[in-house]
Amino acid sequence: MPTNRVTMRRIRETLRLHLQAGLSYGEIARALKIAKSSAGKYVWLARAAGVDWDVAQTLTDDEIEARLFRAAVPRSSPQLSPDFALVHQELKRAGVTLQLLWEEYARDNTLAYKYTSFCIKYRAFAQSLKRSMRQVHIAGENLFVDYSGNGVPLIDAATGEIATAQIFVATLGASNYTFACATPRQSTADWIGAQVRALEFFGGVPRLIVPDQTRALIKYPDSYDPEPNRTYEEFAEHYGCALLAARPAHPRDKPKVEGSVLLVQRWILARLRNRPR
Repeated sequence: MPTNRVTMRRIRETLRLHLQAGLSYGEIARALKIAKSSAGKYVWLARAAGVDWDVAQTLTDDEIEARLFRAAVPRSSPQLSPDFALVHQELKRAGVTLQLLWEEYARDNTLAYKYTSFCIKYRAFAQSLKRSMRQVHIAGENLFVDYSGNGVPLIDAATGEIATAQIFVATLGASNYTFACATPRQSTADWIGAQVRALEFFGGVPRLIVPDQTRALIKYPDSYDPEPNRTYEEFAEHYGCALLAARPAHPRDKPKVEGSVLLVQRWILARLRNRPR
């Protein structure tokens, strides 16, 4: 637990007893019931600020505090900092690399950062540009669906042939309630059949289903207006729900099911890794 700072009355008395009366730090500590190191610190701060007892007598408590406890001065770097906003834009051009931009920045610049520091500082700048919108989920509104990247090997007991089953995962947005099952492949029939079993498991239909833009479900993938195939549209019409595919390469559009996929991999698939199936 942090200790409370000594009051300004005691700090002023510390200065008087040492600078005027000539008491030692130990004597001041015993007289004022403070630590000996604290007495020495406040006297040192006063000397560093050019405050002797004559000056202290002319100052108010707030003025003494302002002189003794000055705000820390930020350390300045001798290196000439690059324009990382310009670096960020230049990297979007074809063939432009951090190595090239660093060479251009460091050319004829004796105060330039080394390449490693340049890269570290740029990545910190780029990280500060990333923004993500908080998603608020209403009960029964969204169902996020996806397949795990890790399959499950299945052994045919009669032939010994090994096939890989795919793991389907569905998660409700508000409750994180999760359903998982195995399918032979990731075909259109597998995708839709797994979603039917998920709806039966949950005992209801959400307003919106959010899948990946897989070719098995989406006829024309697009970042803004993907078009589901006819079978998937008929599935949505039958259950009276809407479809909104997540954007390609944007896992934050469906973070709920992304987290559930990790849980399935760690808590189910990892525990079954040494069991023949």
